[in-house]
Amino acid sequence: MKCSHIHIALYLVILAVMLGGEVQVSRAVTCSVTELSPCLPAITGPTPPSAECCSKLKEQSPCLCGYIKDPNFAQYVNSPKAQAVAKTCGVPFPKC
Repeated sequence: MKCSHIHIALYLVILAVMLGGEVQVSRAVTCSVTELSPCLPAITGPTPPSAECCSKLKEQSPCLCGYIKDPNFAQYVNSPKAQAVAKTCGVPFPKC
């Protein structure tokens, strides 16, 4: 009995190691353009993006196409300054 528990545990460890690079933890992102408010000084002025801005931009990156397609936000999110902020933060700007 004890031997089979060891085999099962060993199998699970090997499986976890083999799949380690493939396992993705999915987290739902709530798209809210107001989450990008820490980026406003960088988008509208000469201020470089803050760490909080970059963090929020990375968090909201799955939502960017939705913001770009929304006429209320498109001019801000799709502006050259917003693209520069995304580049500075290391967030690939989407091609929607």
